[in-house]
Parts: sequence; C-alpha cells; structure tokens
Amino acid sequence: MSGATVVLGGRTAVERADLSVGAGELVGLIGPNGAGKTTLLRAVLDLVPLTAGEVFVAGPDGRRPGRGIGYVPQRHEFAWDFPIDIAGAVLAGRTRQIGWLRRPRRADRDAAQEALELTGLADLRRRPVGELSGGQRQRVLVARALAAQPRVLLLDEPFAGVDVPTQELLNDLFGRLAREGRGLLMTTHDLAAAARTCDRVVLINRTVVAEGGPALLADAEQMLRAFGLDRATGAVGAVGAARAAGAVGAVGAS
Repeated sequence: MSGATVVLGGRTAVERADLSVGAGELVGLIGPNGAGKTTLLRAVLDLVPLTAGEVFVAGPDGRRPGRGIGYVPQRHEFAWDFPIDIAGAVLAGRTRQIGWLRRPRRADRDAAQEALELTGLADLRRRPVGELSGGQRQRVLVARALAAQPRVLLLDEPFAGVDVPTQELLNDLFGRLAREGRGLLMTTHDLAAAARTCDRVVLINRTVVAEGGPALLADAEQMLRAFGLDRATGAVGAVGAARAAGAVGAVGAS
C-alpha cells in the first residue's frame, strides 16, 4: 500500500498511508477507535475506493486489489442467525473459486475441510452457526477466510471477546501460517497479544505514525502520538496501564 487515502462522507478516514506486509510476516495494526484501521483493511480488499494512492498484492494477480486475500471481519458483521451449519459457512469462503450457481468441486471441499481441521472445527462441522459460542464463531470466520487459500490474511480484531483457549489456538495458528509463508495483517487493541505474537507493529491514526518491532509498544512518546493524546491530560498513565497489562513484559521475554 502506497500513499493510500480514503475519503468517506467528506471525512478523510485514511491519509497518505504507506504499509507493507511481507510473506511470512505477522504485522499488528494498532491505533485508537476511529483511526481508520478497518477502513484500511477494506481498502486493501477494494471494498471502499481509494481517493489517492494504490494497493497491490504480489503474485499471479499482480496489482489487482482484493485478489489472493482472505478477510476475517469482526464477529458482529456476520449473520449468525442464518440457517447454515459450520461446514456450509466455511465452504462459502470458496464462493469466488466455485462461482455463482455452481456446485463445489472436490478441490473446494478439500480446501474447506483443511480449514476446518486447522481451526479445530472438523468435529463440529454439522453444528448450526447460531448455536456457537463466541470463540467458536471466531474460529468459523478464520476458517471461512482460510478456505480460499489466501496468500495474505487480514484480521480485524480476532481476539476481541474470545476466551483464553481460543486466543491460544489462534495465536498458534497465525504463527503457523506465517511460518508457511503467508502474510498476515491484524488489527487489535490487545497490546500484550500484539507484543507476544507480531513480528512488526504499525501505529496508525488516520496515517501511519510509526512502525517497528514489538518493542515500539513500550515507547510512550510514539504511543501518545498514535492515540492523539497529550502528557498534560495524564495520558502517560493510560499508556503505563497498557504497559503494565503485559505488553512490555512480553517484549522483554521475546
């Protein structure tokens, strides 16, 4: 992504943002509410138009945005009351490959089965999605994205509201995907999780404020800049609380 600018409803949501995710890299996108994190992901997917700049994904599709990319939205964006089971929801992630009004092929079913196994859902495949816990629903969204066998995976708050076992499973899975050579870009408010799992973090507040290794999360000055706060407001205490939650300890242990 180079010089990406998005204007929505007359308001600049993202401005001249430069961002890259390499193969085999897990990048955390950190910033306050309203900083443009989700908008940036949607721009990568070509779901919102760029006012300026460009997005491209290296590979067979060249500079075609949205291709070769898997997307895990926030849980509230999925219609959990739709009458479908886990297997059907995950297979729906192959819609682009299957095509409209066509029957899934063997390759499609195999890809969906692999995604179910990666996310620990194979034994629950016939359970209706409306009966799932929050952690199980999050795994369904990840599996649905993985069924498309993307080179790049975009994750919007994947740890929000999930239990500890689910977070550990997802952490392990994201690490495995990165080791296999996929690129992952994850928005999160969980600084401790970002410090433990990310290879690199990007601080954003409409534009990229700073980027670097996980130790960047312990830089009070950069965190204050990213969150649009001032020392005079007592914001240092807020950053200190985030650090005390475990981010700095995790950085030191890595």
